Amino acid sequence: MKYLSNRINSLSESQTIAMARKSRELNAKGIDIISLSLGEPDFFTPDSVKKVAIDAIENNFSFYTHVSGYLELRESISKKFKRDNNLNYTAEQIVVSTGAKQSIANAVLSLVNPGEEVIVPAPYWVSYLELIKLAEGKAVILPTTIETDFKISAEELKKAITEKTKLIMFSTPCNPTGSVYTKAELKAIAEVLKQHEGVFVICDEIYEHINFIGKHESLAQFEEIYNQVITINGVSKGFAMTGWRVGYMGAPLWIAKACDKMQGQFTSATCSIAQKATHAAMEIDPLELVEMNEAFQKRRDLVLKMLKEIKGIKTNLPQGAFYVFPEVSYYFGMKLGDRIINNSDDLCMYLIDEAHVALVPGEAFGAPGYIRISYATSEERLSEAMQRIKKALDKLN
Repeated sequence: MKYLSNRINSLSESQTIAMARKSRELNAKGIDIISLSLGEPDFFTPDSVKKVAIDAIENNFSFYTHVSGYLELRESISKKFKRDNNLNYTAEQIVVSTGAKQSIANAVLSLVNPGEEVIVPAPYWVSYLELIKLAEGKAVILPTTIETDFKISAEELKKAITEKTKLIMFSTPCNPTGSVYTKAELKAIAEVLKQHEGVFVICDEIYEHINFIGKHESLAQFEEIYNQVITINGVSKGFAMTGWRVGYMGAPLWIAKACDKMQGQFTSATCSIAQKATHAAMEIDPLELVEMNEAFQKRRDLVLKMLKEIKGIKTNLPQGAFYVFPEVSYYFGMKLGDRIINNSDDLCMYLIDEAHVALVPGEAFGAPGYIRISYATSEERLSEAMQRIKKALDKLN
């Protein structure tokens, strides 16, 4: 539209949301679509969390709170950071937002000036680049491959930093690859960052509790770079609370204050009832989340086993989140009738039409040649989906 701003016209629609919409449209027509496109747990919010929210409604906790969240909530998040991550963030360093996406947006818009560089390892979460666009920054992409477990090395980061670098953005466990950075790998990255005190890092840890290798490691644990790190987290993934829309950050005080100021002009505080629910979630012992974590690991193993039975597909061993990110370029150039598969976007459209399985193309994550499979659904549906995918791919030649 000619009257829309250049800002909105420059933004791309989220391909995960677009594929989910197409799935709903086909389902409405009576087609049984198995959607493996959205990153949404199929578990329910814990009963203890729901009860606190219901009590909050009945007790009329329905007024504005502090922009960054009410004090007792931020204190509970501060205790969670100490308990689970050994990170020392005071309540004043916590900003609660309407989802981790807003937490990231607050930080990007508060730090990045037009033309400043933001280093982003690829594959990356779909919204990172769009938020950089909004800040008029310049994304510097560091590509990775399945052979390196989709992780950058400290040496690669060192070479990418320039005098224009302002920010680095990455996730661990990673969306879309499921890769998890070890303590040693993060320590090596910290050694690079401590040489550049004006370079900051958004470390997105929203999948912290979906981790198959044991203890989650946070970048901010290294004291030498503590004042350069913004730690992002939330309740949507680990606590099955996507619709509650609550994320939070722990950051150096001056960054937290800036993000509070930014948020105050966009949304102010998030929903007071959702804040109460989050407060309850922060007090849950992480050991209570083991059952869900084990279910995700079983699903991962099922998907990997069935993918190995499909010719030409390569996978790594994702150690967290609930995604597999297979390499599928073997099928590029193949066709069925007049339909030719040129890239992973074509392949995903073919699979939703032919197999009635919704996936997300790697192009959405800066990784052509790959597709993202979310296994946040039942083993029965996953098994059916993998069978459909194999049958559809076997038709190509």
